[in-house]
Amino acid sequence: MTTDDPIIEVRNAAVTYDGGETFVLDHVSASIERGEILGVVGESGSGKSMFADSLLNAVPDPGRLTGEILYHRDDGTTVDVLRLSDDELRELRWEEIAMVFQGAMSSFNPTMKIGGHFKETLKAHDAHVPSGMELARELLSDLYLDPERVLGSYPHELSGGMQQRALIALSLILEPEVLVMDEPTAALDLLMQRSILTLLEDLQEKYDLTMVFITHDLPLVAELADRMAVMYAFQLIEVADREQLIGNSGHPYTRALLNATPDIEAPLEEMRPIEGQSPAPINVPAGCSFAPRCPLATEECRTVDPAFSQLEDGHTVACHHAEDARDAIALHFERATDSIPASGGDGS
Repeated sequence: MTTDDPIIEVRNAAVTYDGGETFVLDHVSASIERGEILGVVGESGSGKSMFADSLLNAVPDPGRLTGEILYHRDDGTTVDVLRLSDDELRELRWEEIAMVFQGAMSSFNPTMKIGGHFKETLKAHDAHVPSGMELARELLSDLYLDPERVLGSYPHELSGGMQQRALIALSLILEPEVLVMDEPTAALDLLMQRSILTLLEDLQEKYDLTMVFITHDLPLVAELADRMAVMYAFQLIEVADREQLIGNSGHPYTRALLNATPDIEAPLEEMRPIEGQSPAPINVPAGCSFAPRCPLATEECRTVDPAFSQLEDGHTVACHHAEDARDAIALHFERATDSIPASGGDGS
């Protein structure tokens, strides 16, 4: 799963607990293209947040992260994030790879005004505070916020949408190359989610950002992403351009996930919930982890873990029956998938 100009390459990354017995990220490999928006989608507990944490070597203790996270800088040098010293890692985070966490309120110190968070971040990285605060005002304006009001407010004095936009501005204050967003709109209403998507597109273009957008909401990320990656049971199972994954996915789980996507215009009897439940980290089945829920599962699926194979150029899938899945599992919500823009969402 390589790209032409990767800015980050993840090689065989695994996160384990209980002395290596429990996997919450199971030997994942992926490439993130410079300048793209990569959407990573999966059910709750699929491992997508661990994937996000791994990009910054920020897996919480006592988790153990192994493998390689290669970051390719603009100057042509490459570093393995997992082998950086504490000081080097501190510089990498925020300055080169920044992260926006789920739930802005929990990311802000409630006793400190928003302006104080910006100044504290600038000082911690030895940045010039006056020029940094000018950039803060510009970023807040780009996100359609009143800079003076926001900088002079405590977090609780702002609405949820304003808090989330202020957090996005804070993540960009040191002008990073990569922005990792872990469920950044999960706590917001539908209108605010769409509004933030539009703002993220504008920011990505203006500041030449690479974005990794983590979410459980497949239709939401499909409006924003250039490429999409699907996670199931702590592994990546399908990666493709947005149009290919939405309209011509090859993994039975991806197709089932699309059929389970709510559509208020479709009759209730057309809903196709995915039967069963995803495995817990201590009870991952042998072979393909989706086999217990898959209508196409064979003995090979239950015993042999499928390797990634290429369906089309840039479209890879880990499934023994990817070609069969397209014929056997029809996509029922064509109206929903047809409504997703062919290139670039308008956020409306």
